[in-house]
Amino acid sequence: MENQTVVDKVGEPKVGMIFESYEQLLCYYESYAKQEGFAVFQRTSTKGEGDKIYKTLSCCREGQRASKLKNEFRLKPSTGINCKARINIIIGADGSCIINSLELSHNHTLSPEKSRFYRCNRALNPYINKKLELNDIAGIRPNKSYRSIIVEAGGPENVPFMEKDCRNFLDKVRRLRLGEGDANAINEYFLRMQADNSNFFYTMDLDETGQLKNVFWADARIRASYEEFGDVITFDTTYLTNKYDMPFAPFIGVNHHGQSILLGCGLISKEDINNFIWLFKSWLAYKAMKNAIQEVFPEARHRWCLWHIMKKLPEKLKGFDEYDSIKVVLKNAVYNSLSRDEFEESWNKMIENFQLQSNEWLNGLYDERSRWVPIYVKDVFWAGMSTTQRSESMNSFFDGYVNSKTTLKQFVEQYDNALANKVAKENQEDFNSYNSTYPCITDYEMEKQVQSIYTNVKFKEFQQELKGKLYCEVSAIQSEESKYKVVEDCMFGESRRHLSFKVALNENDQEVMCNCKLFEFKGILCRHAISVLIHRRIYTIPSKYILRRWRKDIKKCHTRVKINYNAMAVKIETQRFEKMCNAFYEVADLAMDDDSKSLKVMEWIDSLKNTLQGDTSVNVIDSSQDNQMKNVSGAVNTEQVKITDPVVVRGKGRPPSKRKMSAVEKVVVKKKGSRRKTENKIIQVCDFNIIILCLFVILICVHGTYINC
Repeated sequence: MENQTVVDKVGEPKVGMIFESYEQLLCYYESYAKQEGFAVFQRTSTKGEGDKIYKTLSCCREGQRASKLKNEFRLKPSTGINCKARINIIIGADGSCIINSLELSHNHTLSPEKSRFYRCNRALNPYINKKLELNDIAGIRPNKSYRSIIVEAGGPENVPFMEKDCRNFLDKVRRLRLGEGDANAINEYFLRMQADNSNFFYTMDLDETGQLKNVFWADARIRASYEEFGDVITFDTTYLTNKYDMPFAPFIGVNHHGQSILLGCGLISKEDINNFIWLFKSWLAYKAMKNAIQEVFPEARHRWCLWHIMKKLPEKLKGFDEYDSIKVVLKNAVYNSLSRDEFEESWNKMIENFQLQSNEWLNGLYDERSRWVPIYVKDVFWAGMSTTQRSESMNSFFDGYVNSKTTLKQFVEQYDNALANKVAKENQEDFNSYNSTYPCITDYEMEKQVQSIYTNVKFKEFQQELKGKLYCEVSAIQSEESKYKVVEDCMFGESRRHLSFKVALNENDQEVMCNCKLFEFKGILCRHAISVLIHRRIYTIPSKYILRRWRKDIKKCHTRVKINYNAMAVKIETQRFEKMCNAFYEVADLAMDDDSKSLKVMEWIDSLKNTLQGDTSVNVIDSSQDNQMKNVSGAVNTEQVKITDPVVVRGKGRPPSKRKMSAVEKVVVKKKGSRRKTENKIIQVCDFNIIILCLFVILICVHGTYINC
């Protein structure tokens, strides 16, 4: 038997019809209007004799409204065409209603199929409201939520609302969450997080008028993670995230799986020396650029982003006839030089052969070569962070959670969601490393040694170096004791090249050192050192070359820290709602194929709804997060500080992308006018990349922390 959906037809209104309440009458007439193809407009009421009230419900196209705009070229369309259809009602003292008179004819065409577009015929039910709110917290955009609802309903014609209604609802919900303003709301939010966990740290920087300038925060897990992985840190401010144009400034590290982890988060109003100094000091308190770094980290070493420099090659050198040849030679000098002397020799040959002596960009890069050329920085441990890919991966992780219109309060909530997701992925990798093991490809004891103690990701990296031993040939250097020459057979594109490396081995002290510096900057023993160890019958890796940060057999302290991610916290009302919905779905699934069962379920639901609506003893709970926030924060906040929002930035034209160009991409001002004028301009813009706004650098602090900004 084919299933049929029976929709009860709403009867035509008649004079003398009586209703128990005005709400009941309004519901009836709106249902009738939607069925016939028009919408209801509630006119003002008039008080009559005694306690009687006279009221009129008319067609929404009654009257004829005149535009208040004086510009005749910008007039808005009007829906009023003097339609006389209406019902006049009398509301008695007891609240009951009676239809006194009516007019059912309309002077316009009625379209039942399109009546759902009238504003009064559109409504969101509690299920849709809850779904939209949860999706919004999860970072799902309104248009995608609306599309999923349409698919679930079987088409837009079965949905009694529009996408605009979903957006309006979410705007209202967000306003409830934001309360009295973004800046104060975020302050209240931080206070509540601190009340939940005393190790939650935050600080806010205000100007003399109380306007929010900068903010920094770190939860307990972040602080514990710093103890484990604080030796290498990336700092990046090129990620644009909110409507105040405050760049997101995350401090990012690398965990034992090679994943990006957050070690602190900031939002700064402007990229200048003072703001960077404030941010760095705030970060140090819980545990552009060059001038700020020198003040806060006086012994720091500054490194530029190689990726951004190489990206500028087309812009800076495309005008040369031999551009393709220049690019090949330059990349070969940068990436393939095995010593500083080799790099300088290759660079000077390139400058001379292509007559590039007057190129200011190349001259400036050469003067600062110690800040970006790999061979000059390979003696620094940076855990695999050679370019901005670590920050880029973190930025892409936040994509989908935030956008350029995200407010401050929303940003912090979405940060909680993103961080919770990040923690879940780290836990998954922990499980994978404990529960599964990559097989060894050789019989060498050192491979089994690393397999048993390193995480899967780092063991695979070691295996790659062990495989590379196949292409290495070891020979002793006769003139130098305990030093070896390792020739590696390498493929560069389609050509083969033999590279020579020097390895020093001290068997008494169990020390091995290769001039490729792989261990020094990545923490994985290189194939050349492995080849020499095996050549000397040393089959286990000395303990000093087994790094704690890559080990899986040591319980990391940050994994023991339990964090309450506020945005992910499920309220008791939500738990009840989900439990009931799941039960309703099961019942609906059992009854959907049978008309009698379906009718029985609907009768039971109607009966239960009437019972619940008539039960006045049910407690009404205000679910506004703003009210909860005020109650909780009041217990810990002894003095309310009025904080005003930052200035909202409204840019012209296309909205800004999530990622801005770094100073390295914008650097190098062409020579114009006098030398003094040029020098001033270069210093103002960025002191030729050394500077305030040069974001992606490596800092080597006195206490052994390296920061890649």
